[in-house]
This record gives sequence, structure tokens and C-alpha cells, in this order.
Amino acid sequence: MNLDTIHKVYFVGIGGIGMSALARYFHEKGMRVAGYDKTPSAITEGLINLGIEIHFEDNLNLVDKAFLEIKNTLIVYTPAIPKHHAELLYFQTHDFEVLKRSEVLGIITKNTYCFAVAGTHGKTTTTSILAHLLAECDVPVTAFLGGISENYNSNLILKGTEVSVVEADEFDRSFLRLSPDVACITSMDADHLDIYGDPSELIKSFEDFSKKLKPNGVLFVKSGLSIHGITYGIEDDSDYTIQNIRINKGTYVFDVKTPETVLKNIEFSLPGRHNLSNALIALAMAVIYGCPYQQLAKALASFKGVKRRFTYQIKTNDLVYIDDYAHHPQEINAVHQAVREMYPNQKVLAIFQPHLYSRTRDFADEFAKSLSQFDAVILLDIYPAREVPIEGVTSQWLLDKIENKNKQLVDKKDLIRVVKNRPETVIITIGAGDIGEEVDHLKKELELAI
Repeated sequence: MNLDTIHKVYFVGIGGIGMSALARYFHEKGMRVAGYDKTPSAITEGLINLGIEIHFEDNLNLVDKAFLEIKNTLIVYTPAIPKHHAELLYFQTHDFEVLKRSEVLGIITKNTYCFAVAGTHGKTTTTSILAHLLAECDVPVTAFLGGISENYNSNLILKGTEVSVVEADEFDRSFLRLSPDVACITSMDADHLDIYGDPSELIKSFEDFSKKLKPNGVLFVKSGLSIHGITYGIEDDSDYTIQNIRINKGTYVFDVKTPETVLKNIEFSLPGRHNLSNALIALAMAVIYGCPYQQLAKALASFKGVKRRFTYQIKTNDLVYIDDYAHHPQEINAVHQAVREMYPNQKVLAIFQPHLYSRTRDFADEFAKSLSQFDAVILLDIYPAREVPIEGVTSQWLLDKIENKNKQLVDKKDLIRVVKNRPETVIITIGAGDIGEEVDHLKKELELAI
């Protein structure tokens, strides 16, 4: 596949965070871009504002005729699109060049110096930190992010084409399309069991990914993982490790020990030990590339975060409202650790929207345990995404497993009314579904009530 011959790119599922980054990339390259998505969102609105044509009905008659011409046209789709989707079926059965998002990423990054961030948790934040560090060190980098960087207000950073930064997504084994120069594995907790069936198969896929590096490639692994590589960790004996952690006015201050030296008094503002780990591996990868220590320290201190990753919506003496994308029990545990560290004496309300019936079924007991740690819990109905309901798997079923008695199931349309009357002084919305669409509404109503 030679992307130089492509003039038009049509996306089936253009509103996804990864797909929209690719759409922005091709648009910036001067190609004509259009696409379909199921529902309008802030992401699709942003693309439309760039001049990208998008429609929201699976209907070939709504596709511009220019994209129905095979010559010089590329079709990109996400595995989240159902197999019976009429537009996708048409392209697949009429000799179009039809590729998954991961295949396109593999082609774009093949002839670049490629950084790839893998792991069941932490990919988006780590990728965003790494991309920011490289950009601030004047590296000619293109970065495809799985979230909206607060520093750039985008999921695409385009500063050059010699170096690329990508998330290596284990879903559907997509990351096996990549051939990175430098890669890391942040975690290998069981997930996507609807795809893998068994946790051992998931681990095997990470082992396969570790073998995809280019000759003389470098692999970093979180300490404690079973895959061999350069290790990193917090307050341990890893090759790269964070030491002497302090908190000064809500900012972490710490030292970083590398195989060559110790970097003193590094500053980083994102809360939570998991984010310290993300910052460390991003720093280590940039060090391997050759970025100067002093520039890296300054860049790390200026990183603002990623939208929906422990993002403060309200931060006053009377009320704190945080929004986070966490959708796995380990991620919820990380959110809990961070909020308890920052607000040790306050009552915390967690509002959680489970994501996928299969994930809720597979980790129900773990979800119940992680959510029970908060002072109060509100559950919304399960967000199905690509799935159909599974009999017996409901939010009420999960709620019954939560040991905390201060819990309730709330319909999304009643959420604002219920939350406005709550006594807790720290509120967190959690989940990867459309709960993100409620954040601005909830923020405005809470601000009025302060």
C-alpha cells in the first residue's frame, strides 16, 4: 500500500478517538477526507469545523460520489463497526482499498523512528507525555494520541514526519501491525476477554508484540512484568526509577535514577502514583532517543494532562469535581489512590458508568471491590458500545455486589438532579462510555449550586 497515491480517505467510524486522529492527519496532508459515525460528538464537531464531511446515518446515498470512485481512494474502518454495516460492506465487496486503523498506522510509521506505547492501562497518558516531551525538545514528531492533549487541544501532534509516537493497542491484536524502534509495556492486566478468551492469550499477544521491534530496538517494561526488557518502577531497584517523592502545593517533586545519572527535583503535576509511572517511562523513552535532561525536566513540568484523565472540572475550597476515563477495576483503583492522596479527609462520591457487558461480567467482583472503596457510589446503566446485552449482566447486578451501603442506581437523565443534592465534597465521574457527554452539563449545574 502506497499512501502517496491516495488523494481521498473515507472513514467508517470517524468519530472514534484513534480514527479522528488519523482523519486529522490526512486532512493536514492535503487529502480530501470524509466519513460516517453513529452519533454526533465534540470530536465530530471538531472535524466538521475543519471542513471534513461527516454524516450520521449508514446510507451510501449520503456518501459523496467522489469517495465511491475506487481510484486514489482509501477506506479506513474501526473494528468497532458491525460486520453488517452497509457502507463498509459496499466498500469491501467492490474492490476498494479497505484497511483497519491499525494497518494504516503501521504503514504511516513504518519508515519513521517509531515509539510505541503498549499496556492495558496508561497508554494514552504515557503517549501524550512522550509526544509533548519530544515536541518540546524540537524533535520532528508526528503523534497519534488516544485522547485530547490539554497542551495542544488535539489528539494529533504534527511537528514533522521523521519520528512517530503511537499507542500500541492490544484490542483485536492491533499492535502486531507495528514495528517500533522503542516500545514500552506499562501493564498486562486481564482485559478484552471477549477477544482473547483467556488472560494467558492476552499475555501471549504482548510477548508477540515484544518481538515486533526493529533490529536493535529497545523495549521498556514495568517492573514485575514477565517480559524481559529495560525495567522502570517507583521506589524500587529498576533500571529507571523514581525516588524521594514529595508533594508541594499539589505537584509531585521527585528524583529520577537512570543507569547513567540521577536527575534531581523533577516536577510533575498529574495526581496519582500511576501517573508518576507514566511520566517516568515517557521520560526514559525520550532519554533513549537523546533528548537533553534539562529540556526534558522543563517539558515534563509543563505537561497539562489529557482530557478525561483525572481532569479537574471544578476545584474550589467547597467542591472538587474530577472526570476520568477509567473503565477497568485497576484503573478505578488508581483513581481512588490519587484522590485519597490529594483529598485525604474529604468524602468522595464516585459516579461510574460500566463499559461493555462482557467486561462487566468478566470483572464484576473486581469492579465491586474497587468501587466499594469510595464513600458513596452512583451507578449508571451499562454502556454497550459494540455489544448486545448479556442476560443477567446489568448495573443492578453489579450494584448488589458493592459492599458499600451508600450506593444507588440512577438513570442518566436523572443524574444531575440526584448529584446536586449530594453532601460529598469530592465528586468523580468515571467511565469510557457516553458519560463524558454529561460532564459539561454536570459541571455547569454544580457551579451554580456552589
